[in-house]
Amino acid sequence: MGAANKWSDTAMLVIDMQKEFVDPAMSSLAFLAGGEAILPAVTQAVELARERGIFVVWVVREHDPDGRDVELFRRRFYSGGKGPAMKGSQGAEMADGLVIKEEDYKLVKTRFSSFFATNLDSVLKTSGIKNLVVVGVQTPNCVRQTVFDAVALDYEKVTVIVDATAAASPEIQMANVRDMKNIGVETPTLEDWSRQA
Repeated sequence: MGAANKWSDTAMLVIDMQKEFVDPAMSSLAFLAGGEAILPAVTQAVELARERGIFVVWVVREHDPDGRDVELFRRRFYSGGKGPAMKGSQGAEMADGLVIKEEDYKLVKTRFSSFFATNLDSVLKTSGIKNLVVVGVQTPNCVRQTVFDAVALDYEKVTVIVDATAAASPEIQMANVRDMKNIGVETPTLEDWSRQA
């Protein structure tokens, strides 16, 4: 069985790897230092996914300038046409070095989970996807909620690449990784995942 056949029922979700969240030059309240640190690993994971013929899905936040589509607790950060990851803003762009290609899919979400009030499950299922590999930020929020929903939606194998995901601290990262392992999620390093034939 060729590599493309083995991986044809797998999708990689690249979550919130946008300048707003991972680029310190943005001086954003939403910046996560761990996100900047994992950028090389995420870039490498995406390249490997493409080599394997894995369907790459870029999950991003893009909000209205008035904040009416963000969670209630975040709306205070939106006023006067300013706020994190606004549609068309520099902060909503992908981090340097990450490029959405024509064969990829871009999904806009407005909540933590990539599945909540989006067409992601439909896109994946109609594409024959049974397994997911997740990279991006941040682990206790968008990564974790997406992963828990993927398990609830009965994806056969859910994998989180631990060094291509990040949280505010190593302790928070590892506590959330442990919780995801406890529900059956695989948690390899990028090196271990790259060795899987």
